[in-house]
Amino acid sequence: MEVVPAKKLTDVVDDGSVPPYVQALEDRVGAYLPRDQVLRIRRAFLVGAAAHDGQTRKSGEPYITHPVAVAQVLAELGLDAETIIAAILHDTLEDTKLAREELAGEFGETVAELVDGVTKLDKMRFSSRQEADAESFRKMLLAMARDLRVILIKLSDRLHNMRTLGAKDGPSRRRIARETLEIYAPIAQRLGMNKFKAELQDLGFKALYPDRHRIIGERIRAALGNRREAMAKIEMALEGRLAAEKIPGRAVSRIKSAWSIYSKMRGEHKSFAQLMDVYGFRVITDSAMHCYMALGAVHGLYKPVDARFKDFIAIPKGNGYQSLHTVLLGPFGAPIEIQIRTSEMESVAERGVAAHWAYKSDSGPANSAQARAREWLSALADSQANTPSAAEFLENVKIDLFPDEVYLFTPRGEIFSLPRNATALDFAYAVHTDVGDHAVAARVDKKLVPLRTRLISGQQVEIITAPSAVPNPAWLEAVVTGKARTAIRQYLKHLQHEDAVDFGHRMLDRALDARGLSLDSVPAAALDRFLDDAKLKRLEELLSEIALGNRFADQVATQLVALLGPREGSHPQAPAEHNAEKIRISGAERGVLSFGNCCHPLPGDEIVGFLSSGKGIVVHRVECPNVVEFRKTPERIVAIEWDRDVQGDYRAELRIEVLNRPGVLATVAAAIADAGSNIENVEYIERDSTAATLLFAIEVKDRKHLADVMRRVRRTGVVSGVYRHPL
Repeated sequence: MEVVPAKKLTDVVDDGSVPPYVQALEDRVGAYLPRDQVLRIRRAFLVGAAAHDGQTRKSGEPYITHPVAVAQVLAELGLDAETIIAAILHDTLEDTKLAREELAGEFGETVAELVDGVTKLDKMRFSSRQEADAESFRKMLLAMARDLRVILIKLSDRLHNMRTLGAKDGPSRRRIARETLEIYAPIAQRLGMNKFKAELQDLGFKALYPDRHRIIGERIRAALGNRREAMAKIEMALEGRLAAEKIPGRAVSRIKSAWSIYSKMRGEHKSFAQLMDVYGFRVITDSAMHCYMALGAVHGLYKPVDARFKDFIAIPKGNGYQSLHTVLLGPFGAPIEIQIRTSEMESVAERGVAAHWAYKSDSGPANSAQARAREWLSALADSQANTPSAAEFLENVKIDLFPDEVYLFTPRGEIFSLPRNATALDFAYAVHTDVGDHAVAARVDKKLVPLRTRLISGQQVEIITAPSAVPNPAWLEAVVTGKARTAIRQYLKHLQHEDAVDFGHRMLDRALDARGLSLDSVPAAALDRFLDDAKLKRLEELLSEIALGNRFADQVATQLVALLGPREGSHPQAPAEHNAEKIRISGAERGVLSFGNCCHPLPGDEIVGFLSSGKGIVVHRVECPNVVEFRKTPERIVAIEWDRDVQGDYRAELRIEVLNRPGVLATVAAAIADAGSNIENVEYIERDSTAATLLFAIEVKDRKHLADVMRRVRRTGVVSGVYRHPL
């Protein structure tokens, strides 16, 4: 968008006339705000209109119509004057010449903070659109942590943009729709704003998959036509039962959204015809006690489906949502979902943090959704402080925006809510980072279990720690929460830096040795000059960059030699000439080394290293098929070999051909265990009536240990072949 100069604020005069869409906004806010605040909002419109003068939207409308529409969305929620003013001016810092100081001087520092919070970082230079979006998102989340109203403005902005998305070209529509479904709709849900979430999902679904949206919409309308009479009967029966039990309340039928039905079809691999619960019912009453009485009444009317009851009143969801959920077997043989809640709970469920807005920075939050939102945002602020990469932070936030939650108890009765599929390790980090870092096992309902154990709602979890325990890279595969992932990565990065400096030193020394030098013999002045040219502060940074594959040791060595000029007695050689001189690895350098999943190298194998940018050295067996491809970039090849003293356990895979008969799996597993190997995973690859092929993932010390395991398996008498897999 072309940035046009803003008029001076003193030139903006109120002549008493405003367009109808502004008058509609004033009428709406006038219903709950005093007249002086309504006049401040009009002043914001006049300033915004002057600043955006000459700018138009893709649809051809004057640009100011968009921020006013955003303000109207917020006015429907009953937001305060400062939020409405900030919404009207939310694009001025980004798209006009209006300065932040002018904004603060005219409308106050709070309004300037809110506008700044939703302003993208377009003035900075980024290497990609994705990086810019991620960094802008991080900035917005930090502003949210300071003031929740920032995200209310942003969500309202996104909602109006989605409502008018038709003016955009196809690729932009799909990009914005995908971002809405992946980030903004889940944020609305996390903040308890289900009405916003539902509309954002529907508009995003329609823009991203128009045909699927249309077809499912048609099927819903057809199903509704067929079932309208049945729904009316159930609604009357529910209200009749409430009246008979003298419980105040009303029943409301509802149709599930196209997006929720599509998500369920995709998640459960079902067709539309196989979905039974396309519609549901909501019972609204006046108190929590009457909610439980209404539950008893409806259970007396229709039989409840076992294990389909959830009490979100006693244990609210992480976003403050409260309701009783039950599934009943309806009069027509189909299950019907019923939600029972109070009018107050209904308001919080629809509007979340925006329900009964009463924002005062010096007072407590106005409702439970706001309290929980602030806890979440505070945790996000802590997480981003330990996550240097904006893209990684964005991924962590996406992980945390899980729609489903499990509710867990500590031995003291404290409740923690975690995403679905969370493990005991996630729980450990939810309690405290130190607990997670030193966790060794867990007791779930007083039974000892591994840290990788997935948890289900209602379990009591106790974490067992040991001072000597530390995180390891495999933990990243066992956690689903952003907090756990960030804490583990932070520890590994610290470990990685130490390993990388040591390994980078060995790599650079090896490259310099081929040129008749060593790192110790390079004069400090030459080294400082090189570091200065490379924009590096210390030698450790250079060595770490080399080990992590961001710089090549041979190139650095060549540049250092060039800086020194011709030296008597030195004999520069090509890198290929010193390939025989290999760097030895002990396996303890896990911070900078990883092992290829394509070939699972073991101590004793002939190996080669491949530099992967940002990840360090990936170790492969020499006979790995991928090595042929790697040799096309010889500068990334690192000559390595195993040291005599090798540490740790290493993953290996065995393909075992067995006779298909009862007990064969247990026999093979026992043989592997007897050989001192731990089984990580087992799966059937093929199976028929007489034979089966099993794939075991196991841990061994080295190649010799693997050979011992294979011998023991062969001796069981139930196998016809044992092979190292792959290769």
